[in-house]
Parts: sequence; structure tokens; C-alpha cells
Amino acid sequence: MIHRRPILALGVGIFLWVGVLLLDRWVEQTDLPPLLAETSVEVRDRRGALLRAYPVADGIWRLRVTPDQVDPRFLQMLIRYEDKRFYEHSGIDPRALMRAAAQAVWNRRAVSGGSTLTMQVARLLEDGTTGRWPGKLRQIRLALALERHLTKDEILTLYLTHAPYGGNLEGVRAATRAWFGKEPRRLTPAQSALLVALPQSPETRRPDRAPDRAEAARNRVATRLRHAGLISAEEQAEVHQAKIPTRQHPFPQIAAHLADRVTRHNPTARHLDLTVDRDLQQSLERLAAAAVRDQDPQMSVAILVADHHSGAVLASVGAPAYRADRAGFVDMTQAYRSPGSTLKPLVYGLAFDRGLAHPETLIHDGPVEFDGYAPQNFDGVFRGDLRLRAALQQSLNTPVVRLTQALGPARLMDVMRRGGVAGQLPAGRAGLAVALGGVGLRLSDLVQLYAGIAAGGQGMHLRYLQDAPETAGARMLSPVSAWYLGDILRDLPPPPGAQPRQLAYKTGTSYGHRDAWAIGWDGDHVIGVWMGRADGTPVPGAFGGDLAAPVLFQSFGRLKPQFAPLPAAPAAALTVTTDALPRPLQRFEDRAPVRQKAEALQLLFPPDGANLVASDALTLKIQGGEAPFMVLHNGTPVRSRIHRRAFEIPITGQGFSQLVVVDRLGNSDRVDIRLH
Repeated sequence: MIHRRPILALGVGIFLWVGVLLLDRWVEQTDLPPLLAETSVEVRDRRGALLRAYPVADGIWRLRVTPDQVDPRFLQMLIRYEDKRFYEHSGIDPRALMRAAAQAVWNRRAVSGGSTLTMQVARLLEDGTTGRWPGKLRQIRLALALERHLTKDEILTLYLTHAPYGGNLEGVRAATRAWFGKEPRRLTPAQSALLVALPQSPETRRPDRAPDRAEAARNRVATRLRHAGLISAEEQAEVHQAKIPTRQHPFPQIAAHLADRVTRHNPTARHLDLTVDRDLQQSLERLAAAAVRDQDPQMSVAILVADHHSGAVLASVGAPAYRADRAGFVDMTQAYRSPGSTLKPLVYGLAFDRGLAHPETLIHDGPVEFDGYAPQNFDGVFRGDLRLRAALQQSLNTPVVRLTQALGPARLMDVMRRGGVAGQLPAGRAGLAVALGGVGLRLSDLVQLYAGIAAGGQGMHLRYLQDAPETAGARMLSPVSAWYLGDILRDLPPPPGAQPRQLAYKTGTSYGHRDAWAIGWDGDHVIGVWMGRADGTPVPGAFGGDLAAPVLFQSFGRLKPQFAPLPAAPAAALTVTTDALPRPLQRFEDRAPVRQKAEALQLLFPPDGANLVASDALTLKIQGGEAPFMVLHNGTPVRSRIHRRAFEIPITGQGFSQLVVVDRLGNSDRVDIRLH
């Protein structure tokens, strides 16, 4: 007699086994939706703080987030309220589903949901519905498939990224930014309870439109969590008393112009980490707004701060505010304007390097004319004989034009290019007016040039991104000439109330009072300030010393409590009075035109770039020019009144050196060598 029970059991087992196989195949063949949804592009400061974010398609704010970036207490509350067996089930919770079904049958309506967090993620990924069985079945299938391919933390990350929080807010970071004005790392119980309640019905519970419903839903969450033992009675009371936020906080727009620029240049990047310091940036943005508050209604301002050791830009303010008034959407750190007198230090530095002059050299300030070009000083007054130091400090025009004529304006353009700057020439070629601002430069260009001077004549290229390499530019000036400039410019009188001799700086005012400049440096940083109208129209009475210089000193005050000391004089610096200088350096004389039959002065040996063995003396050979000659080593005269074409000079030390030979007419030639 055949026993029916074993056969029945076998049949049931086979049926279940086949069912499991079919279920497994059904789940395995599930088409997964895209899991990597687009998140907002984020621009962050040097410490990772959010400076600016950009919405994704359709204006949705969806910020990238991982569970470790979220308050652990909120995660506990979320899981306990929504899916307390989240870490135990494989996508669906049978007990929760049966409970929800029984309650629906008994009450003839849906009382509670049986969806797990994984099922909610499935619905969010496909933007599906939960009210119909086909949709619910699809969620179950997709939830089971997600659990096979993802870890629990990855599923939780998807929920934290996609959960709706009202309007165009998706994800917990967008929610905490909008509703609380902060990141989700630290949340109060009341904030956490609201965030748990909102995704269940994000539109009907929007705090800014339905604060009563939002409050009631939040309090229900707190009550249930109190009964579950997750919060105390005192915390529940605090939740019930806490106010509901009734307006959204704006997403940050710090360093907005710079953020626009780096995202435009890096269109595929989702996260961009800047060298900018958020606190300093915000402080200088407030300073910029205050600087123009009582000025012309169209007055704008730009401020740029850089570390001249590394080239890192610490702050970049493109306008008083990022809005339409005062042309606030125009980034004036990148606008080409006339630099006024701010290029004069470069001319003086080149004259020092070429052996044409020394800070104590006398130069005549009087009427001059070069092929019909007759420059005038800003105030129309000539000072007669004075030292180059005083001529630069007083920003006189005729002395610097005389120096430029002797050097050649092309040499000034060349040193700018070596410093990493390519200016815009209105006439296509450089003339003598370049020294007085006849070239278009940006604020970032001038800060780049002054960073090179501040770093001893060879600076780092400015960089805005943390992952950008530190890159040194070509040498512009010798360390001695760069120090001379700092020593001269530190003696400029500071604005009222500022400490003297702490900052080397130069001001400038372009023709017609269109641009007011102030750029300065201490031992560590360089700051540039521009003020004017963005449309380039004149601002009557605007001077760099009056408008921009106070903002420069205030910017340094907000950067740090005290100035970093300027460097000490290099060993090769010649710190003597005028009468102690070699005779060719005691007074600057205009270079005479080279005669057609005269041969140009040339230093034949050593050749430029030579590597030589160091010794006590070095043989030089020269060609052309008119005797007597003078030789400078690293800016310091080492021999003068030389009449021979081959001779020795004393030279000691190792490393890179610069040799300059100057003839009787002021013609010069230079080579750079290395001694080892």
C-alpha cells in the first residue's frame, strides 16, 4: 500500500523547489534602471566646505551624499520608522507586507505601507507608483534584484540621494541645506524627525506651504520613536516645541564668479576643490560690498588674494555682489583694463638688472619728447633731479618713460610674458606708453606679476584648483632687483590708520579716472584691488591711493592679524648712497642712438646658459660697444672703468648667476650662467 503523505510531501517540495528556481530566474532577469543619477556639480573650498552648487536637469537640487556624511542618529530614526528590519531582509519584509494587507482588508483602505527602504529606492529610481498591484509587484522584483547587486550601505546611499523633500529638493543634503541651512552631519531630534516625515508626502507636507501638516507629521514620527525607545520623553517634548522652518535657505553662492569659471573650464567634473578659503572669501565679499556702498551707483570692485610661495589663490571677489546691479555678474578679476602706473616697478626692476640704474641713481624729471611723444606727470609738475627711489615712490611719469626708452618697450613686454602674462596691445605693438598703462591687463595678471616680484623675481603661476600642480614661471628679475623694489615700495605712506613699512605696495590710476588700483605684498601673500565702473566709463575723482589702497590694507587685515615680515636684503644688494655708487650709476643719462657703423655691445664669453666650474675669477670677452665698460654680478658692480675687450672679474659662490656689462653710452648685454 502506497503511503500518500511522503508522496504529498515530495510533491510539495518539488513545487517549492521549482517555485524558488522560477523566482530566482525572475529576479535574475530583472532589468535594473540606471543607478548613477546625475548629482549637482559642487565647488568646494580648500577644506571641503561647499562654496557653490548647480542644480541638475529641470532645476532639481540633488547633492551627492553617503551615509557617513549624515548624522548617525537620523539614520537610526529613519530605519526604525521606515524599515526596522532593513539589515535583515533581502529586499522585502513579508511580515510588514502581510500586516499592511490585513489592515487594508480590515479597514477597507490603506492604513500603513509595507514597503521596505529598498522597495522605496526601487520606486524612486523608476519614478513609479505604489498604489496599484502591478507597480507594487515591479517594486518587489526590483528590490530583490537590488539586494543581489548592492550592499546595504549602497542602497541606503541611493535613498539618501533620491528621497523627495518637497518642490525641487531631492536627497537629504539638499533638504538640510534648504530647510536648515547646513550640512546633515549634525541634526537635532526635531530636524531628524521632520526629515523622516517629509518623503512620505513631500508636497502636502512642505514646511513653507503647509507648516501645520509638516508639524503634525513630524510630531507623529517623534511619538512613535518615543514609544520605540529611540528618543527620550524630554527629546519628544523638545521636538513638539521646535518651530517648523517656513522658508528655504538659498544655496550658497560663495566665490560665484570663480565657481562659474572653473566649472566652465572643467565641464565633466562633478566636484571641484578650490584653493580658496571660504571664511576669507566671505569676509572679503562683505568688504567689497561695503567699499562701494557710498560710491557711484555703478561703482564695482574686485579683490584677489594669493600665496606668493605656492601660487594658491585664497580669495577671488569679482564684484560687490553676484547680482544684476553694479554689473555684478561681470567678473572684474578677468576684465582687461588699463593698469595705470602699476607696471612702473617692472620698468625700474629691469633698469636695475640691466645695469642702467640703482635705487640711489639720480635721474632728471623734466620735459622730454620721443618722436613726438611728450609724457607729463599726473599733476603737470616737474621735480628736477631726484633719486630713482623717490621717482618710483612719487609715481612720476617722465623718469619711467626715459627708462623705458633706454630699455626698449619690447623688453617690458618680454618680462611680462616671462612672468606668465600676455597683455592686450591696442595698437598691436608696444610703445613707450606701455609703462604708463598703455596695455590691457586683468587684475589676475597684475597679481601674477607682483607675486613674481614678491617671491624674489621668479614666482609661481597662480592656481585655483587644489589638484593643479605648483608651477614656477620663468625668472622676471634678479633677487637683488626684486628686493630693491620691495625696499622702495615699503616706504610709501600707508592709508590713515595703517602701520607704515609693513607692506610693499603700488597704486595706479588709469587715464580719465577709469580704473583705480592698489597691489601689495608682505612676506607671504600678495593682494590686488581694482575699483571702477564695469562699463569703463570715467569715475571723476577716482584715484588708486584714495579708493583702492584702503581696501588693500583692510584686505590684509582680514587675511591675518599681522603682516608677515618682508625678506632681508640679499648679500649682493648694494645699499650705499648715491656718491658711493660707481660713477656710471650715479646719474642716469638717456641712451644715445646707436651709430650705423657702430657695433652693438655683446658679451661673447661666457655664453648665455653656460655651465662653468667655480673659481676665484672668471674671464669675460666682449664685442662692440664703447669703452669704458662696467660689469655687474647679480646686480652688484664688481669692476668698472674697463677699456679692454678681454678681462677677469672676481667671482665666488656656486649656483645660478647673472652677468651684465654696460658701456659708456648706457648700452648693456646680459647672460645667465651656472657655477658648480
